[in-house]
Amino acid sequence: MLQYEELKLALEALKPDTDDLAAALNLERCRRELSELETKAAAADFWDDMEAAQSVLQKISGFKETISKYERLVRAYNDALTLIELADEEEDESLFGECAEAVEQIKKDLENQRLSTLLRGEFDSKNAILTFHAGAGGTEAQDWAEMLYRMYTRWAERRGFSYKVLDYLDGDEAGIKSASILITGLNAYGYLKSEAGVHRLVRVSPFDASGRRHTSFAAVEVVPEIDDSIKVEIRPEDLKVDTFRSGGAGGQHVNKTESAVRITHIPTGIVVSCQNERSQHQNRETAMKMLKSKLLEIKEREHYEKIEDIKGNQSQIAWGNQIRSYVFMPYTLVKDHRTGFEAGNINAVMDGDIDGFINAYLKAAASGNPEG
Repeated sequence: MLQYEELKLALEALKPDTDDLAAALNLERCRRELSELETKAAAADFWDDMEAAQSVLQKISGFKETISKYERLVRAYNDALTLIELADEEEDESLFGECAEAVEQIKKDLENQRLSTLLRGEFDSKNAILTFHAGAGGTEAQDWAEMLYRMYTRWAERRGFSYKVLDYLDGDEAGIKSASILITGLNAYGYLKSEAGVHRLVRVSPFDASGRRHTSFAAVEVVPEIDDSIKVEIRPEDLKVDTFRSGGAGGQHVNKTESAVRITHIPTGIVVSCQNERSQHQNRETAMKMLKSKLLEIKEREHYEKIEDIKGNQSQIAWGNQIRSYVFMPYTLVKDHRTGFEAGNINAVMDGDIDGFINAYLKAAASGNPEG
């Protein structure tokens, strides 16, 4: 049947790209390093250094995920080819929809895995720390910050990543003033680094009794989570440490103990805080990791030789220079101003369907033009 023959040709056209992907992913190296790491994890003294052990386990998980994703793609390809040939032989038109859907899914999976090969930056494979800040505008902006918080946590869940709340400051009436989360998963930072910047919302505010249209802003900071293998020298005298009572979503000792920690890096003015670990010591440790990650990210981005050279004003987000607009009224549209990528289904986007924006940025960055 002609329709099955065309579908088979479309599928077979993907075979060279599927084969090339194995080389691009460097699967042989992945398998070799996975075997070496698993041998290390089986050693009797493996857990003597807890942090090093966790790092090894995360690498093992990453290699396994890369290998299994590719193997699932190959199985899906072979299964789809068999189904198409069988349906064609039996002249069973009822299977055409299933076959066409399988080919489209293979195309999508292939594209996603090809994009992951573009993540070759030093920190792309790391976990990501996201910090949300509501802009000026009170309750409306704070509600928008919480909507973005939900969007990224939903994206993480869609990806099979996990997330952990590090800090959460409730808004005055609704939403959040600020929050920080750690998203854990292979290449989390590589994917999410494109999301750093100011996000603009246009809608009829549910907090305005007159039903007027409002424009609100919220900022998203994205930095890689770094471990102790990456050295960042910070002088103790450059730090101002405050403790306070935990509050907000996930607080472990709300209004009971001053376990929450806020650290200010005096030379740059960078402020980090953590309140959701079990003790003040753990909160301080996590906050220091957040600070090191932010300082390192700025240092790399601005090509500073020393942390001491970083200027505070360059660590701040430039308000008004939005990377993306989310319009709920008078029409529905989400548009990225750097790549030109658009999506009309705003509800799906707010429910975490942002891979189109991330992929468009990665493609543009790979071609040397991430600003469109």
